[in-house]
Amino acid sequence: MAETTAAPASSAVEQVPVGKRVYLLLEYAVLFFGVIAVFDTVADGVSPIPFLVVLGVGCAIYLYRQPGFDREDLIRLPAVREHVPSILGLWAAATVVALICVALLLPEDLFGFPRSDPARWALVAIAYPVFSAYPQELIFRAFLFRRYRHVFGTGPGMILASAAAFGFAHIIFSNWFAVVATTIGGLLFAYRYQRSRSLLAVSIEHGLYGLMIFTVGLGQFVYHGAG
Repeated sequence: MAETTAAPASSAVEQVPVGKRVYLLLEYAVLFFGVIAVFDTVADGVSPIPFLVVLGVGCAIYLYRQPGFDREDLIRLPAVREHVPSILGLWAAATVVALICVALLLPEDLFGFPRSDPARWALVAIAYPVFSAYPQELIFRAFLFRRYRHVFGTGPGMILASAAAFGFAHIIFSNWFAVVATTIGGLLFAYRYQRSRSLLAVSIEHGLYGLMIFTVGLGQFVYHGAG
């Protein structure tokens, strides 16, 4: 049976003055590429988690103050239940692929984080969904989808814009795997948010992939403390 979804807005760019669209496009470029590039230059090795939490709170405040924003988008439990089978199915398949790749290409790293430091691995597994995944989804999905809908619409253009910003943000880890993997993940998460209109659903999905990466032996590429 095909999934039903919360009805998304039209994918067409809303009719707003050209000047406003240009301004928003420049703002998007500065916030999601310029600021990240500066952070990567001046804060090398600094944990982004405190910044994510603060920015996530700021985005939540912005969204709550937006007329017409459906606050149910932040949770939407019926959509969570509806999308869980798809989320788990894709995640299970990706986990199998990741395990095979690590076993073949990086055998010494297989389950390296939980084997070498199980206490810290458990702490990351608990804290990551709350202090990293959900704030990132507030920023790169809920805020970005709402703020820049006049520029990118709510269809494929928005999915690409969200994924590009999300992937670029991971240049702070200074490796190609982090950028490529998170760009692909960004496409999935943006599509999930577009279809479900549930930030909780996409945050669960994001958290599961983070846990998988930290567990199978790829954590060193996306977490300074997982080596």
